[in-house]
Amino acid sequence: MTSVQSLTRLPCGNRVLDLAQTHVMGILNVTPDSFSDGGRYSQLDAALRHAEAMVLAGATLIDVGGESTRPGARAVSPLEELERVAPIVELINRELDVIISVDTSTPAVMRETARLGAGLINDVRSLRRDGALDAAAATGLPVCLMHMLGEPGDMQDNPQYQDVTREVGEFLAERMEQCAQAGIPAERIILDPGFGFAKTLQHNLSLFKHMEALHALGRPLLVGVSRKSMIGHALNRPVGERLHGGLALAALASVKGARILRVHDVAETVDVVRMIAAVESAE
Repeated sequence: MTSVQSLTRLPCGNRVLDLAQTHVMGILNVTPDSFSDGGRYSQLDAALRHAEAMVLAGATLIDVGGESTRPGARAVSPLEELERVAPIVELINRELDVIISVDTSTPAVMRETARLGAGLINDVRSLRRDGALDAAAATGLPVCLMHMLGEPGDMQDNPQYQDVTREVGEFLAERMEQCAQAGIPAERIILDPGFGFAKTLQHNLSLFKHMEALHALGRPLLVGVSRKSMIGHALNRPVGERLHGGLALAALASVKGARILRVHDVAETVDVVRMIAAVESAE
């Protein structure tokens, strides 16, 4: 008989993620053009130092990305993405005790980084690129499916919904079904509502408010809103002044049941998560 405790344990390669608690995922963009930190960690030594600092600050996952998905971002070739991502995945796996997530939609990158020690595939396109479903299934790794309409280059061109939360849920349910048919069971899936992807400010706010409805899909939620434009538009703040708004959303997401918070500001978010846990564990 399967115990309740075992249901919270998500195997991620050679490590295990305990989904009974909220985790902080640190963002490591090894790209020259990401919206917040493009180019800062494109060199291997700088990327490793930043990953190490995030682990020391309390991150239990590091999300490595080699293709910017900001609005209007240019596409990169599979080879270029692999050359950016593979060396740092291999290095982190060798040097640090942390689950490595790879932020990719590219089948070749999924296969190779899994071989090098990645523990999670985080795909903003929900495995819709040709060959991605089969590649993800072949790795045996868990997969994070994110909601997005269109591509990063056009996703903000007048997105429309009748009921954004319901439609996001329907999209994710359909992608879970496609995964099941490809050999990726529900137990290996994490869901991301896709804040900031093909959504206006009001779409993002409404989706965040009603996020609990997505728990009906039965899978843990990953929330990534760190430094995003929804904070900037709501508070009239540039990218460098969005920390406090991001921490407010991190706290709210944690209370609403999110199990992974994908952030740039790890130490501050870890304090938020620990403080909430301290209160919730009190008599």
